[in-house]
Amino acid sequence: MIDIDQKCRRTNLSLPSCVERIKWWILFRWKIVKITFLSLFYNTHLYPNDKLSGDYVFDTLIQPAFWFVDNFTKILGPVFVIVVTFLTFCAVFVAYWVGLPWYLENKSNYLTYSIVIFGHYLLLNVVFHYWKALTTSPGAPPSSPLEVVVSVCKKCISPKPPRTHHCSVCNTCVLKMDHHCPWLNNCVGFYNHRHFFLYMVFMVVGCFYLMVCGAEIAYQEFIGNWGLENNTTMDIANQPRYYTEEGGFYVFSKRSLIFFETFMTSGCFFSLGGLTLWHAKLIHAGQTSIEAHINRSETQRLAELGKIYKNPYNFTPLYNWYLFLGLVSGRGWLSVFLPSSHPPVGDGLTWDTIYSCRVEWTYGYSPKQS
Repeated sequence: MIDIDQKCRRTNLSLPSCVERIKWWILFRWKIVKITFLSLFYNTHLYPNDKLSGDYVFDTLIQPAFWFVDNFTKILGPVFVIVVTFLTFCAVFVAYWVGLPWYLENKSNYLTYSIVIFGHYLLLNVVFHYWKALTTSPGAPPSSPLEVVVSVCKKCISPKPPRTHHCSVCNTCVLKMDHHCPWLNNCVGFYNHRHFFLYMVFMVVGCFYLMVCGAEIAYQEFIGNWGLENNTTMDIANQPRYYTEEGGFYVFSKRSLIFFETFMTSGCFFSLGGLTLWHAKLIHAGQTSIEAHINRSETQRLAELGKIYKNPYNFTPLYNWYLFLGLVSGRGWLSVFLPSSHPPVGDGLTWDTIYSCRVEWTYGYSPKQS
């Protein structure tokens, strides 16, 4: 250990002055180490305005999680599609196996047939829109020169039209990208966004329909027959049977099937219903889920400058819905309530805005007047 007092005496320095020099030397060396470290890792995003950005650090640390999600979502996508198809089939199967016989026995034929017809109408729309959302490409920028370009994709190294974003799962740019849906094993974008949303709407309505139609059946099974000795079984002739490896039959009770149907429909109704409301809110504002984050950031940035940000694709709520559903150029509501594969408005490469609109509105609207 250096005797600071003796060293300072040999150099004819007072103790306070010597301490200051040692302190200065330590600080100087620390500064050298800091500069060396920052020279390896520093960039303008990490230290904007000479302050450490917590968001950038978080994004950097979360990149391995993004890699995991991107790769495993692509691998598990077909599995998710099979699961959705299987669970939908099971819900319909239980409705036929338990619900239909109960209605034929306890309700009038007119009411039963009406319920079956409307149920098949909902099922037709669910199957149609899910299939279209699953098999329809969301759209990608062509290799030919583009009329309008807003940026260059850092991953594709190719020009990007407005409202286009890169999907790391599909490894391509997607026109008007909303998100990548693992349950579709496909991106939701320009050409299949309407099918995706209508699938959710009809699925939620279908689940609610099964919940309402099955409420009396569930009440009788779980509450009305409570305490009876035979409340968990039914006539063996009416039981669904499944062959087992042991060579016998395992019989599912009526109660277990009703419980499964109740759990599936109510769970889907609340979870998918919340997602449907979220997407309806986005459509109401004329934006996608990605654009919602961009618009929020732009609103905050311009607010700090005393300016107001206006979404150029927000034609007011009513006409945002008309555009999204394709209710322009004379097309009516039958294309919404009945299965329809009509394409969206435009080509996904150039977009009408509230400042310049070429849409032929069915209802005589002009965005320049709003």
